[in-house]
Amino acid sequence: MFFRRAQIGDSSILSNIAYKSKAYWGYTEDFIQKCKDTDALTVTKEYIEKNSVYLVESDNEIVAFYSFDINEKKLDALFIEPDYIGKGLGKIIWEHLLNKAKELELNEFTIDSDPNAEGFYLKMGAENIGSTPSTVFPDRSLPLMKVKVN
Repeated sequence: MFFRRAQIGDSSILSNIAYKSKAYWGYTEDFIQKCKDTDALTVTKEYIEKNSVYLVESDNEIVAFYSFDINEKKLDALFIEPDYIGKGLGKIIWEHLLNKAKELELNEFTIDSDPNAEGFYLKMGAENIGSTPSTVFPDRSLPLMKVKVN
């Protein structure tokens, strides 16, 4: 596994990973389309330029990524290609992103978690501190998590 900072040319690949990773959890095509329509899962070139976006390559193929919104002190995304879900890659990414958070001088950060990812974040040491409204579906709330960086 090889980590590197995302480049603007990676935007469409990262967006596709986000769509496929979200769909893996059984969301309907309508749900995924609504996410695409609102750019909720789209990784734009501008987003890559403004934020800390890191990807994981395996055999020269991008298989996962994560991103921090430094201004909001928030983990914005952590998506893994479905073929790699459940094989330990999430834990490897988590260790990398905690080290990156230290480099970025983040003492703590929040996560607007997908309900299906909440268990993973809890296992990694995050704390559930409440809920936050979905930016795509106003009547849907998401677990709000907080991570303290040691």
